[in-house]
This record gives sequence, structure tokens and C-alpha cells, in this order.
Amino acid sequence: RTPDGRTHTVTAPALLWLTPGVPHHYGAAPGRGWDENFVDFTGPAVAAYTELGCIEPHRPLVPLTDTTGARAAVHRIARAARHGNPLLEIETSAAVHELLVALRHARTGPDGTGPATDPVLQALARDAFLPLSVAQHAARHGMTPAELRAAVRRGAGCSPKDYLLGIRLGRAKELLAATELPVAAVARRVGYDDPAYFSRLFTRRVGTAPVRFRARQGTSVPGGWSHRIPDPDHPPVIGPRTSA
Repeated sequence: RTPDGRTHTVTAPALLWLTPGVPHHYGAAPGRGWDENFVDFTGPAVAAYTELGCIEPHRPLVPLTDTTGARAAVHRIARAARHGNPLLEIETSAAVHELLVALRHARTGPDGTGPATDPVLQALARDAFLPLSVAQHAARHGMTPAELRAAVRRGAGCSPKDYLLGIRLGRAKELLAATELPVAAVARRVGYDDPAYFSRLFTRRVGTAPVRFRARQGTSVPGGWSHRIPDPDHPPVIGPRTSA
């Protein structure tokens, strides 16, 4: 819930900007949790990053297409912050830069030209993990398969099948890198009931098997599950830092 009283539904993966001194209230749906990572930062470069559009204080909730790069940057920040690191400030500053760039890329559309604001693409991204065929997706939007193919080709430069597959595999990479879910569970999370088929597809498209992809990512990024919803009457307030 933002200071103007509006309530926004958060669908993972997403970025929340928490700006200094601005009350904010958020929490998981009753009975559910979410995986979260926080990075607090400040300094003279914040204004430059904001001017460049890498920080968007006016946009508290930002949908993301993939968080693999962002999570890797958070992992590097955590490693650099180990006790006694003589290069602490240099390494963490570089990692924050990497994080902001990764988040900026994750907000761009599949064609790399800008935010995916096309309503058809947004709806496909929202429904990407449902067990629907291209024809069924088209029917949900009152379109023929040919009309859907033309719309996605205009907006994303690829077929609906490839667009949906890109979103599914991006989410799968995120889950493999940031969680300890079994490959079969990851497959189900991204819409595949057959883990063997998912593994073959992932290997063919990504170039490595899911288990090997996970092994290359190193240990899980620090974080955890949050189940407690903050008191609506006493929302937390971020201090003199920008938080992502």
C-alpha cells in the first residue's frame, strides 16, 4: 500500500522501491509467504542513477521478467560484506551498480527496446505459467491464433510460443539459482508437469541441464521467507537510504 492509500497486487518476480522517509506497508497474502532480498544504499551516485532511470522512486512496484542477474549481484554484495574485507566499499559499490543495471534490463521487454507495456504481452506474461495452448491464450483475449501471432510479432518480434517459453525459462533459471526446489518442483512452478520434458527443453534452449545450471550459480542468495504481515496501523518507515 502506497502513501496515497492505493493497494497494489504484487506478482513475483517484482521490484519494490522503498524511498527514504516514505511510509510503506506490504505483506504476503494470508497463509502464504514470499522470498525476498533487500539492498540498502546511499551516496552521491543515487541522483545520477535516478536521472538515468535506473532508480524509479515514483514507481514503487515494478514487474520484472527475470531476477537471475539481480540475485547474482545481491549474492556478490553479501560475499563482499564479509568481516574484515579491505575492499568492502569498492566491491559493494560495484555490485550495487551491477544490481541496478540488472534490474534495469529485467524491466525491459523481450525485444530489449523498452518496457513491455503492450496489453497483450502483459496478459501473456501474467498467464505464462498456466497449462494453455497458443489457441487457448488467443481465445482468452477474444482473438484468433493468427491475430495473436501477429500481435506478439509486432510487440515482441517473436512467436507467442517463443515469447511464453522465454518467460517460463527465465523464471526457471531464477528458481534454480535462488532456491533449493527440486528440478521437478521447478518444472511444475513454470508450467511443466513432466520434469523429464522440462529438463530436455531447458538443456536444448539454455545450453546446459538444470542441475548443472544450478551448480554454476553457487550457493543460494541470502534471503528467506516472510510470513508476518506488518501492522497496517504502524507501517515501517525506511530511514535515510534508498532500498531495492
